Amino acid sequence: MKRALLCHAAALAIAALWTALPAQFNVQQAFAQSAGKPDAAAQNVKIDAAAIGGVVTGPKGPEAGVWVIAETHDLPTRYAKMVVTDDQGRFVVPDLPKGKYQVWVRGYGLVDSAKVDATPGQHLALTAAPAPDDASAAKYYPAIYWFAMLKIPDKDQFGGKSDIPENVTQAAWLTTMKNQACVGCHQLGQLGTRTIPAALGTFKSGEDAWMRRVQSGQASPNMVNPLAGNLGGVPFKYFGDWTDRVAKGELPFAKPPRPSGIERNIVVTTWDWADDKHYLHDLISSDKRNPTVAANGLLYGSPEYATDHLPVLDPKTSKVTYITPPEGADVPEALGPGHAAIEKPLAASAYWGMEKIWDTKFDNHNDMMDAKGRVWMTGTNHAPGTPAFCRKGSDNPYAKAFPIDINERQLAVFDPKTQKFTFIDTCFGTHHLQFAFDKNNTLWVSGSGQVAGWLDTKVFDETGDAEKAQGWAPFVLDTNGNGKLDDYTEPGKPGDPSKDTRIAGSGPYAVMPNPADGSIWYTVNVFAGRAGVLRFDPKTKLSEFYAIPMPGFGPRGGDIDSKGVVWVSLASGHVGSFDRAKCKGALNGPKATGDQCPEGWSFYKYPGPGFQGIGDNSAEASYYTWVDQHNAVGLGKDVPISTANENDGFAALVDGKMVTLRVPYPLGFYAKGLDARIDDANAGWKGRGLWSSEGDRTPWLKEGGKGSLSLAVHIQVRPDPLAH
Repeated sequence: MKRALLCHAAALAIAALWTALPAQFNVQQAFAQSAGKPDAAAQNVKIDAAAIGGVVTGPKGPEAGVWVIAETHDLPTRYAKMVVTDDQGRFVVPDLPKGKYQVWVRGYGLVDSAKVDATPGQHLALTAAPAPDDASAAKYYPAIYWFAMLKIPDKDQFGGKSDIPENVTQAAWLTTMKNQACVGCHQLGQLGTRTIPAALGTFKSGEDAWMRRVQSGQASPNMVNPLAGNLGGVPFKYFGDWTDRVAKGELPFAKPPRPSGIERNIVVTTWDWADDKHYLHDLISSDKRNPTVAANGLLYGSPEYATDHLPVLDPKTSKVTYITPPEGADVPEALGPGHAAIEKPLAASAYWGMEKIWDTKFDNHNDMMDAKGRVWMTGTNHAPGTPAFCRKGSDNPYAKAFPIDINERQLAVFDPKTQKFTFIDTCFGTHHLQFAFDKNNTLWVSGSGQVAGWLDTKVFDETGDAEKAQGWAPFVLDTNGNGKLDDYTEPGKPGDPSKDTRIAGSGPYAVMPNPADGSIWYTVNVFAGRAGVLRFDPKTKLSEFYAIPMPGFGPRGGDIDSKGVVWVSLASGHVGSFDRAKCKGALNGPKATGDQCPEGWSFYKYPGPGFQGIGDNSAEASYYTWVDQHNAVGLGKDVPISTANENDGFAALVDGKMVTLRVPYPLGFYAKGLDARIDDANAGWKGRGLWSSEGDRTPWLKEGGKGSLSLAVHIQVRPDPLAH
């Protein structure tokens, strides 16, 4: 399971040309700036002492819908803030810490303007620099515009009609390319992946170059195996054709529209954190059930497979510190089993050679915060295996019902008040985690294999007894329809009308406690088996499975809204929603095995262009969807927000319309997790916002190249583009 979840992990050797980006963009600009000297129009923009404001103009007048970026290195870590101009080209960059900033303009149809020095409280008149040609303009497009140039085999190439393995469908091909493997770990289409690094050598063809490329890095088997194994090596031909065409000068067939509507009200703030060799899977800022927890507090990062040093950011001071799980006598057993990657790369990296840059033992995948502000983690605290109470022969009632002999990742909790880690041994595995809306603050996990697994944190706090506090149960469908858990048939065995049916697969991935009725939902079979969503009832211990119908396919992460509607990122280029209340037929019984409620599903296409020749689609490959149950971001209650991993940001479904929340700088932004926090409920837009981190496993592939750090990101929604 763990190896599968690595997906195609670390293309540590994919070369990036971002280090050459400034030189490429330092063209002679016909409309150079005159040091940002404010004119009357700029002076008329109202600002306070903490803001920089003014006007952006081009050769045809005001430039609407372009970004103004203000960056400083005067704080403990690099800090940047970005806003969008209104329809008159006006802008206000609000709430800037004291310091010296460089300010410039970036936008579609432009190249970066010259950088102007400024300080908060200053007005600027900025001059946009039109792109001299389409190739220069395309360098600023989100990755999806380049990724969509990749050719996808026609449907008549599948089913044994070509060199593609006979059992592979077009949907399976796309799922592997997007949510299961490639874009599940990396952004494809930014400069670092649409080109072949010279450091890898000279090749006869693009196909050969890609075969060499994916052998680089400590997780190379997780790239090689899906492409060369599952898909028979055929994708190398298509990837090679793609990068060959780009190298010859082919440009995207579509052009992005400039931000409009709500998208012009966005304020994006970024901080550097972590280091240049390690990435951040995600971060946590508050308790999902009550996003006022830890208001104005610290952010805790999860570096997953990269390192045991977990970064912590104070957004008020821009200071980065680290917490590290203890080793030795303070740990139940020696930390292990070691990082989830090979010790020695198959081939040298274009950046790090044969150096081993990932060295985690704790292997923290995901964080979650409780009502006390404690940070709960899915981390490893001993070598593979389970305590005796988990196994056959134990008198533990859960082990008697379903013994578990092996597990690689458990739980830990960090208390910011005491600065101490506590390790909790679990019989079941862990991957993602969420708190239920119950009085005992039950913690539910994914990555648990063939069972639903939970920890009663109230019992654990009172007793410190991991065995007494945890429980687990297999996933069983009520196929005899009597409403209770009975003896069941095992997966793959003939059905018995008098019994229930246990189901198996690659297990649960996302975990979603339902605030409406207390049920627990999961995305299941993300990596193998029939994919869909699964409902587990903690009271009856019965499950319901709902397969995803076309046009949707390929789920990854998901979340649930306050009414119990499930929202899921799909490889089909949609966010899918499933509403159990819309089901018309029986939810259990002999026919309720996945197809009993197609009417519960709805699909909403992500923004951006699609692959050509396969019908109406989006090339977007969202990793995770999070639902804002409390309007903590400011886009509305129960708004689903997906990571837009190919659109350089996020995609929010607001009143049935997709809203793109793009992070325009640095190019190549890619997130895996997100949450939100309300710092001050009475402060309007300033008191709330979305928090996330940059999660591409190769952060040196984004703009800036080698030496670039992962990012913490805060996105706020103003009532208008000039609010401050």
